[in-house]
Order: sequence, then structure tokens, then C-alpha cells
Amino acid sequence: MKKFLLILLLILPTLTSRISYGVDFFGQGSTQFSLLVGSGSAFNNDYLILGVGVNYYLLDGLGIGLSYENWSGNSPSINQTSPSIQYVFSQGYLVRPYIGAFYRNIAIANQSSINSDGARAGVYFTAGPNSVIGVGLAYESYLNCQSAVFGGCSETYPEIALLFGF
Repeated sequence: MKKFLLILLLILPTLTSRISYGVDFFGQGSTQFSLLVGSGSAFNNDYLILGVGVNYYLLDGLGIGLSYENWSGNSPSINQTSPSIQYVFSQGYLVRPYIGAFYRNIAIANQSSINSDGARAGVYFTAGPNSVIGVGLAYESYLNCQSAVFGGCSETYPEIALLFGF
């Protein structure tokens, strides 16, 4: 699995650099796609996480997005859908700070859905003409949470992303 991730991270920037040149990655009308491959744990089980996402920029720096994740390889299966909004500051070309907010619906097999909302902030670094690497932190709060059942109703975690767009 680690070899696959490394190969994907090395090849993806070269593929995306062929899409187009000279386009503002976060400019009005631009679109970004993201792929997620990772692992996670829930209910004392380990999972393989596969996901996809899309962002569309309504205005320069202001984007809306939708992402989907499938947690598989253990039981119960988990699916997450998350609309989001973010603003990317246009201070420079190589480094751009961002802030955002999201809502998440977590569907767990044979159980009631869990909803959460959250915020994120970080920095995008230009990796190529049509790719960026994002590094940031996210805070997520679970709605209608019973801390006695879940052990905690909020969490803060790092986010690392490789995005490509056209």
C-alpha cells in the first residue's frame, strides 16, 4: 500500500502538468479534482479509505466542493459525504493560505447516521502548473453527540492534500 501511495504521489504531478498552462488554480471557473487513498480506524477496527472530491471556484479564491469517502475492509462499512466551502487568499503564487468550513454526513451500516461540521485552515504550495500540495489542520465537531457512547465529540487532525485541476 505504501509503495502505491508513493508512486501515485510521484506520477500525479507530471500527469497534471500536461492539462494546461497559465491558468490560475484558484481563479473563477477553475475546477479541481482530488483522490484519497489512506487508512483509518473506527470501532476498534482498521479500514482502507478510498475517496474522490471536486471543487469549483465561483469567484477568484472562493470555492465550493463535494467529497465522498468509502471506508472498507472491516465491519461496519462507513460512507462519508461532505459539502464544503473555502477561501484561498491570493497573496502570492507559490504559497497561498486558505480557510474553509464543511458539513459531513457519516453513514454507518446498520446504524443511525452521524453528522458533523467543522473548519479547516492551512497553506497550499504550488507543485506544478496545475497541481498544489496542501498542508493544514481541521477541527470537526460531531452533532447530537453522546460523549459516553463515542468517547469524545470533537477532534482536531492534520490534513495533507495533493490537488490537480484544469
